[in-house]
Amino acid sequence: MIQENTQANGYKAGFVNIIGKPNVGKSTLMNELLGEKLSIVSYKAQTTRHRIIGVLSGANYQIVFSDTPGIIQSPSYVLHEIMLNTIKEAFEDADILVLVLDAQNDDNQQIDTKILPMLEKRQVPLFVLLNKIDKVKEAEIPPKIAFWKAKLAPEVILPISALYKQNTQGLIPLLVEYLPQHPAYYPEDTLTDRTVRFLASEIIREKIFLLYEQELPYCCEVVIDEFKEKPTITVIRAIILTERDSQRKIMIGKDGSMLKKLGIQARQDLEHFLGVKVFLSLYVKVESNWRKRTDKLKKLGYLNS
Repeated sequence: MIQENTQANGYKAGFVNIIGKPNVGKSTLMNELLGEKLSIVSYKAQTTRHRIIGVLSGANYQIVFSDTPGIIQSPSYVLHEIMLNTIKEAFEDADILVLVLDAQNDDNQQIDTKILPMLEKRQVPLFVLLNKIDKVKEAEIPPKIAFWKAKLAPEVILPISALYKQNTQGLIPLLVEYLPQHPAYYPEDTLTDRTVRFLASEIIREKIFLLYEQELPYCCEVVIDEFKEKPTITVIRAIILTERDSQRKIMIGKDGSMLKKLGIQARQDLEHFLGVKVFLSLYVKVESNWRKRTDKLKKLGYLNS
């Protein structure tokens, strides 16, 4: 996978793994740095379930970003345990760790007790990013910077707003500075290691998080059952899994109204993403306790077979 055309002296490449609690802005940050929307975003916590790779290639560098699920204090399902293991893996293969914090929150509550020892024993550079500075007073920022410098001694600490692009572009040259010299890991036109089918399922799942209330989005999974690219249109058939029949009924809505609304919004985003017309069919199926079943999680790609 190493690219021969990047063997020249001075070329840098490495894995920059983004970690942090749910809803601190990790996905928004990665999308902004890549200039492309790869990770789904919503105002609800724990939207990201998979580790998403995004590749940014420059003239003399390649940054392989990794957006991880939010750090969960007390896993409730097998799925949660898998998500937590994904975060631990991010510590093992990182060349740089990026810890995203919410500048609005109490500093003492920002890091999970499971993760703090791993941060303290890290063997790679650490960037601490105080995100959402657009929502705090300017005078509150210097004490927070001082707190995290004393607690973690990061190589870089930076206040940012990923949503409003404050201080984010300055991050790229800083990251490159700390990357190891290494040939590129991916061809320079690579954006992600994920398939188009996977990204399509994530687009639909994002709309579920934005449209439905309370616990329902967390009980759902999207499976692309059919993905056919034709000359003038792409045909996609997606199955939405829920855990109970009552959830299925809410997902569909009265006379199919909610499912129709979901389909319209998802299709619009899919057409923008794929650059072609899309015919999207959505179906809802009950799969009892799928988040707790290792057999089902293997089929859904959360566990290796």
